[in-house]
Amino acid sequence: MAIPHRLAFRHLPDLTAIGLLLLIYVPLVIHWCEGWLYKTISIEHEYFSHGLLGLPFAAYMAWSQFPQWQQLPQRHHPAGLLLLVGGLALYFSHLPDAINFSLPIVLTGICLWFKGREGLSLQALPLLLVFLATPNSLPYLITPYTLPLQRLIAGAAGFILMQLGIQIQVEQIYLFVNDRIVEVAPYCAGLKMLFTCLYVGLMLVYWTGVWVDRKKTTLFFLSIISLSVVANILRNTLLAFFHGTGQVQAFHWLHSSWGSDMYAAGLLIMVVLLLRNIEQSQVKKAE
Repeated sequence: MAIPHRLAFRHLPDLTAIGLLLLIYVPLVIHWCEGWLYKTISIEHEYFSHGLLGLPFAAYMAWSQFPQWQQLPQRHHPAGLLLLVGGLALYFSHLPDAINFSLPIVLTGICLWFKGREGLSLQALPLLLVFLATPNSLPYLITPYTLPLQRLIAGAAGFILMQLGIQIQVEQIYLFVNDRIVEVAPYCAGLKMLFTCLYVGLMLVYWTGVWVDRKKTTLFFLSIISLSVVANILRNTLLAFFHGTGQVQAFHWLHSSWGSDMYAAGLLIMVVLLLRNIEQSQVKKAE
C-alpha cells in the first residue's frame, strides 16, 4: 500500500495544478463554447469558433503525450513561474482579452515550471492550438485593412453577375443590382472562414504527418488561402444575386441561417480533399 501513496505524493504537484486549472478555467471555456454554438458572443469572438474543433484536439494531443511528459526530468524554469503569476494576474484583471489570454499563458507557464524547455517543446502544438483559438479583438483591429480584399470580392462578384446578363454596377465595395444595394462589409470579406480553414489545415498537417514535408505544407496552406478567397467570392456573388432579385429568404438562408453552416462545412470538406489531392499528386510524381 506504500507504493501507491508514494506515487500519489510524487504526482501531487501535477494533480494540484490540474485541479486548480480546471476550477478556474473550465467556466471560461464553457462560456466560449456556448458563445460559439449559440452565437451569443461578439462578432469578433465568433471568428475563433474553430476552437470547438481545436480545443478538444489540443486536449487529446496533450493527453496522448502524457507518458512522454512523465519521462521528462523535473526542471523548473524561472520564466514558468513568471508566466504563471502573470497569467493569473491577467485572469483577475476584469479585462475580457486579458482574461482570455491568461489561459494559454498559464498553460505555457505550467509546462516551463514543471518540465522546462523540454516540456514546452513537447506541448508546443497543443499550446499553439489553444492560443489561436483564444477569442480576442484582432478581427476588429484588422478590419480597416481589409478594404483591398473587399474591393476584390465586389469586383469579382460584379464581373460574374455581368456574364450572367444581370444589370449591375460596382462602386468600390458596393454592388447595385436592379437598383438594390449590396455591401461587401469587412465582416463579409471571408476572414472568419479563412482563419478556420488555416486552423483546421494546421491540425490536418500534424495528424497526417505532412508537416515534415515543407514543400507540401507550403503548397497546402497557399492552396487553402486561394480556395477560401474563391469560395467567398462565389458566396458573395450569390448573396448579391439573391438580394438584387428580391429573394429575401434565400439571402438570409445563405447569409445567417443554416445555409451559412452548410457553406462552412463544405469548405472544410474541400480543405480535407485538397490535402488528400496534394499527397496523391506527390506520390504519383515520386513514382
